Amino acid sequence: MKPELIVALDVPSANEIPKIVSQLPSRIRYYKIGLELFAAAGPEALSFLANNGKRVFLDLKLHDIPRTVARAVEAAGQHNVALMTVHACGGRNMLTAASQAAAALGDRGPKLVAVTTLTSLDQSDLTECGIVRSLPEHTAALGKLAINCGIDGLVCSPLEVETFRSQLGESPILVTPGIRPAGDDVGDQKRVATPAMAVEGGSSFLVVGRPILGATDPAAAAEAILAQMDAAYASMT
Repeated sequence: MKPELIVALDVPSANEIPKIVSQLPSRIRYYKIGLELFAAAGPEALSFLANNGKRVFLDLKLHDIPRTVARAVEAAGQHNVALMTVHACGGRNMLTAASQAAAALGDRGPKLVAVTTLTSLDQSDLTECGIVRSLPEHTAALGKLAINCGIDGLVCSPLEVETFRSQLGESPILVTPGIRPAGDDVGDQKRVATPAMAVEGGSSFLVVGRPILGATDPAAAAEAILAQMDAAYASMT
């Protein structure tokens, strides 16, 4: 599968979505709706994308009791959500309930990807939370748990994607945030990599927000990232 770009719509209002989509390359099929926008606009934030041939990555990182998460997955199926995040720290029962709920929806169900360790965290953050195993060990254990529970894939930093791909094979979806073109400001991310590094590591989807939306010319910024992805993929095939 050729990796695809997901543009993160980290904006405060659904009213901004049409302008952003119209000015970006039409080959971008996926857009991420995260907590900020969904809290502000709810399902309204999804409708424009679905009605204009785009695919929604609903990034709410569901982490609750199994029944609640299963019902949230079922609800997402009513809004043409293509990808949806759950948090691997929710545990085996929650992950299994989520995967079963998605499977029951058939083709209408979202593909589920589990967040293992946020890209804004590093080893010192885990230590402060009382997690004694190393960040790589912690992330690998959560990833394996999620896949074993029927989750379709993982969200992982570009620094972990190669390891997950080698351990899990070609089937799981691997979504990598924390993508920054060379020389870009990393912001509040601590584990980042370039688009080429993520593609070469085996990423299925690269999530990019600020380097595109915050650029003087968002279309040119997106095209530059797509070009880097294409070149990296071509070098592997």
